[in-house]
Amino acid sequence: MTATPPPSDASSMPRWTLIGPGLVAAATGVGAGDLVATLVAGAQYGYALLWAAVAGTVIKVALAEGVGRWTLASGRTVFDGWSSLPGRIGTGGRLNWATAYFAVYVVVWGFVYGAAAMSASALPLAALFPAVDLKVFAIASGLIGLGLTWWGGYRVFETVMAGLVGLMFVTVVGLAVVVAPDIPRLLTGLWPTLPEGALFYTLGLIGGVGGTITMAAYGYWLRAKGWRGAGWIRVMRIDNRVAYGMTGLFVVAMLIVGAELLHAGGVALAGGDRGLLDLGEVLAARFGPVVATAFLIGFWAASFSSLIGVWNGVSLMFADFWAHMRGRPEDDGVGADGAPAFKVYALWLTFPPMALLFMDRPVALIIAYGALGSLFMPFLAGTLIWLLNSNRVAPEWRNGWVSNALMAAAAVLFCVLAGRELVGLVSG
Repeated sequence: MTATPPPSDASSMPRWTLIGPGLVAAATGVGAGDLVATLVAGAQYGYALLWAAVAGTVIKVALAEGVGRWTLASGRTVFDGWSSLPGRIGTGGRLNWATAYFAVYVVVWGFVYGAAAMSASALPLAALFPAVDLKVFAIASGLIGLGLTWWGGYRVFETVMAGLVGLMFVTVVGLAVVVAPDIPRLLTGLWPTLPEGALFYTLGLIGGVGGTITMAAYGYWLRAKGWRGAGWIRVMRIDNRVAYGMTGLFVVAMLIVGAELLHAGGVALAGGDRGLLDLGEVLAARFGPVVATAFLIGFWAASFSSLIGVWNGVSLMFADFWAHMRGRPEDDGVGADGAPAFKVYALWLTFPPMALLFMDRPVALIIAYGALGSLFMPFLAGTLIWLLNSNRVAPEWRNGWVSNALMAAAAVLFCVLAGRELVGLVSG
């Protein structure tokens, strides 16, 4: 792909014209699980943890900016960066500790995530059309995601994602307006407080906002957009901040709904994505079927945007990994969405996980998925600190103290959460 030159003065352009890959990354990262987490936080603690949702957004802005700055300043993908780290496995081997971890992670994670994403996309559709079996909607969601991945191209993909974000904005933010937030109480939630016994819950809320592996895919979407070279860093930063600002708006909106609609009434929700279906029933009883239906459409938009974002972005990362394993020459069109490995991984996300829709997911696989998933974010934060403080990038684009502080905070936070997750898995 030929790089397009950056605008001569990005700061003078309307900000909405500079949004693209960041919107894709943010929409992919904010799925039904993020909406449930902040909804439950509002239901349990009112506005007390609003600051935690905001802090989570700020941390994800710093991590995504690091991925984008590495990609544009170095001219290399994040997988190139991981490959450059020491710790080579075997004599003359192409894997090191970082790329070996990614190889195991992306296979196990993709298999389980595929089923979870298809199910999450199907839940609101099954609620809207109860005569149709949920598995039908789940399989159809996977196949549509596969079709967009194979034949859509980045421009179509970005346009679809923008449309889904628009649906999320109208429904999720509109719902927060409908429930009429108490603004003075809302503002008090910006002051950090910790409810009794809520330490790990609060840390999980901070860490859970806005995606995991798809944050590393941000750099691939920058390349697909044609943004290459350090001249695009200013544009990337605008793109990233505006997009994750919208992410923050979504999670704050859901926290408002939880605080105003559920906390005051003492309403409890089911765990997982099904909690959003419970909310739909509450909305139907309180505001009528039109508001409930609009919310379910927003629920579907959040779930399906995450599905197609993973189908596209993680497939690009896998194509890059496979090209490295084959010893490709530098910058030979890596991650092209027509590459065979790109399509193979999209198939892996779609068809094998369908088996999990018809059976209880194997315990051993769930344990492996949980362990690997809990370790990915500290892995990303730690490797970004390593890469962006090294001579792999020009001095003017290396981390400053603010970036180092935020990435270090993210690394510590995610290590604590990973440790708790692993202890829970071992203890059963």
